Amino acid sequence: MFSGRSLLLLLHICTLMASSLALPFEQKGFWDFSMDGDGGDLTTIMMRDEEGSGIDGEDLPPDVPLCPFGCQCQLNVIQCSDLSLTAVPKEIPRDTKLLDLQNNRITELKENDFKGLANLYALSLVNNMISKVHPRSFTPLLRLKKLYFSHNLLTVVPQNLPPSLVELRIHDNRIKKVEKGTFSGLGSMNCIEMGGNPIQNSGFEPGAFKGLTLNYLRVSEAKLTGIPKDLPESLHELHLDNNQIQAIELEDMKRYKHLYRLGLGYNHIRMIENGSLSYVPNLRELHLENNRLSKVPKGLPEMKYLQVVYLHSNNISQVDIDDFCPRGFGIKRSFYNGISLYGNPVNYWEVQPATFRCVSDRLAIQFGNYRK
Repeated sequence: MFSGRSLLLLLHICTLMASSLALPFEQKGFWDFSMDGDGGDLTTIMMRDEEGSGIDGEDLPPDVPLCPFGCQCQLNVIQCSDLSLTAVPKEIPRDTKLLDLQNNRITELKENDFKGLANLYALSLVNNMISKVHPRSFTPLLRLKKLYFSHNLLTVVPQNLPPSLVELRIHDNRIKKVEKGTFSGLGSMNCIEMGGNPIQNSGFEPGAFKGLTLNYLRVSEAKLTGIPKDLPESLHELHLDNNQIQAIELEDMKRYKHLYRLGLGYNHIRMIENGSLSYVPNLRELHLENNRLSKVPKGLPEMKYLQVVYLHSNNISQVDIDDFCPRGFGIKRSFYNGISLYGNPVNYWEVQPATFRCVSDRLAIQFGNYRK
């Protein structure tokens, strides 16, 4: 876990939607967003304002807000992390925009815990022991955009999340079910990270994501055995790594034609039905590493914009000349800049050089030697 200061220094560096990289998404920190114009650069704020911690109110003018005991306060930023708190502190300044409560021992969110915090922009409750949330806990948070609730003991997604919410990170809890209407009224939401929960395909009720126009969804390290069929159609990134998915069937991808990046690494996939990938024509990045594929998936040459394909650590024993590139010129709009095939029982000297005729650079091909 990050310390409070490291967490804040990362705040202005990362953005919600990472640029398309060769490596799959990895959660690096919890404050991976900027203020989006609401308060300026946080590093500047931290350098400009002195820290406060449990200052006696008698020494301050009446219009200066108190800082909760033990916390550090810089203007609109309140850090109360790593204090072994068992409850949300009282007397949080009403103009607070960033509230950091991570790495404590909070077990419950009560009705009035956030009363008066209408200006709160981001809230981190990461790494507590929260198992109970009052249905009206978040009612006062009229402007909340970022809610980080990971590494707690939740069994369900909290009710009545703020309609203003843009990003929800709720991974590594104990959620087994997402009921219909769970995210109703959250039209501004574009990112949900809920990996590391013991949820199966049957745990997503029909209509669970109804009304959402998500760009990013991650349900990795769960107990999925197939690609869920009722996720938002708007998705640009879908990460289902580290599950128990065994196959991609023809209709599985039909709903997700806007995908740019698809993560299916570290599953049990043996078969990808012919024609399945034709439903994701805009795909830029495909991760199928550490599965049980015996051949290169069909349909890759027809994917005009595909640039990165991870196929390493499978059971691929043969690579044919037309597995990656189309035969005609002008069909492919973007050249490959990354193809990984190492860790497969295929010898690189048996693959014809023309197989990679639509690759931008020979260094983009990762072959290596196969070892049993």
